[in-house]
Amino acid sequence: MAVLTPVISGTDLHQENRNRALIERILRGERKLFHDLVHPYERGLYLAANTVLRNHADAEDAVQEAMLKAFTHLSQLASPEKFKSWLFRIAVNEARLKRRNSHGHLFESLEAEDSKETEFMPRNFADWRENPVETMERTEIREAVSRALESLPEIYREIFVLRDVQELTGAECAEILGVSAEVVKVRLHRARLTIREKLAPTFKLRWYERVFPGKGRKPW
Repeated sequence: MAVLTPVISGTDLHQENRNRALIERILRGERKLFHDLVHPYERGLYLAANTVLRNHADAEDAVQEAMLKAFTHLSQLASPEKFKSWLFRIAVNEARLKRRNSHGHLFESLEAEDSKETEFMPRNFADWRENPVETMERTEIREAVSRALESLPEIYREIFVLRDVQELTGAECAEILGVSAEVVKVRLHRARLTIREKLAPTFKLRWYERVFPGKGRKPW
């Protein structure tokens, strides 16, 4: 049986090289470059945090805290090519911690990270609330998918947003959520089936392929 190896696209490789170069310069003292490093991920981080918190203001606060923690602990990142998944993991954990502290919910333990005051402060984030799913071209579809996402249990919303909206790999999702690759596959499959079931009465025929090209043919 042939062994399948992951294929890294030219775009992904370019992003990894860019991140590595920026991280090296930031660690050498060019702190203002941190915004350039995280800018491509700002909206995605907000979507991931809002998936957990379901509150716009709380999600923005969680992302701000995640940015500060990422900046403070950047020197602890052993593999610059994993910066994206590392950053998303911090944001998701920060959102979970914020919800636990706000509502007293019990979650699995999170990695303890000291929140140290630094001279760096992230710039104000843009308003990402419009067009919550980038691939939505029509308002009707966008709103229907948003309602369907809101109705999903948290564990399925998380994986759907990270995998199908942010297009992270299955391995990255597993690392961010702290679960196995098999759990990621099962949750994603159930999330996609649920989304399809909820939207089928509204959008007939092959609507799913129009909204998420290439998704749904296989569970992962």
